[in-house]
Amino acid sequence: MAIDTRLLSGIETLIAVAETGGFTRAAESLGLTPSGVSRAVARLESRLGARLFDRNARATTLTEAGRRLVAEVTPLLAGIDEAASNAAGASTTVSGRLRVNCDPWFASLLLAPKLQSFLDAHPRLTLDLVARDTLGDLVSEGFDVAIRFGEPTPSSLITRKLLEARIVTCASPAYIARHGHPTHPRDLETGTHECLLFRDPATGRPFDWEFHRQGEILTIAACGRLILNDVATGLAACVAGLGVAQPMTLGIDALLRSGALIDLFPDWSDEYFPLHVYHPSRHLPPAKVRAFLDFIREDVAAFQSERDGFIGL
Repeated sequence: MAIDTRLLSGIETLIAVAETGGFTRAAESLGLTPSGVSRAVARLESRLGARLFDRNARATTLTEAGRRLVAEVTPLLAGIDEAASNAAGASTTVSGRLRVNCDPWFASLLLAPKLQSFLDAHPRLTLDLVARDTLGDLVSEGFDVAIRFGEPTPSSLITRKLLEARIVTCASPAYIARHGHPTHPRDLETGTHECLLFRDPATGRPFDWEFHRQGEILTIAACGRLILNDVATGLAACVAGLGVAQPMTLGIDALLRSGALIDLFPDWSDEYFPLHVYHPSRHLPPAKVRAFLDFIREDVAAFQSERDGFIGL
């Protein structure tokens, strides 16, 4: 609905005359000439078809119609001022509700352990964290920020790469004892090995298995009877000896160091999987969004300084 700016200007002039008690004083408060104020009131009266002021040599007073109009529009204008102030405050004050769409693995591994410091720093903020495996429609679902693994698809969203996590092909000692240690990635498509397949949330099909080495990319048809869509469950299955997995090294460095998981093809581990942060607007994002983006970048940088196996951006 379009707003008639001339009507609003006339009402603003009306209220100024009512508050100051005269056209001359209203003109001074508005930065206009008395004749300009008089014309603005006359135009408003003509538009409304009602006389708003009684004028004489000694005083300018509101008519009954004028008093009713001032009484009805004053709280409305105050509401507009309050809404404008709230909008302006949103650009400078970290407050309100921040709704975040986040990859479950990142949420549990990097985000949740550090959230207390973020919430302590912003006591007027409420965080609504939704951990799920799809981005969805950020704007229509009311999300302020999203954190997702994978290459971004073309959209109007603003994206920033946070890190790239290395992909490793691994199995547990129990699995290797039962099935043997494959000597080449092609061994995984012979039917003698069980691969733990991970469903791509974007397509609903298992991810292709790729192996990268010094610019060479090898794609194989991995064989497996177990398909999963949760990183933590896949890791637990791999540690339990159910099959060979291709997880990110992000968060599993302790398992690799302890020998709970064995890197099967260290010469074929040049593949990296990116993590991006998304938000809707490039221009003047709210202060709560800017604060969260700063927090995420600092969180990722701190995590990077403690571990290897990924590239921070």
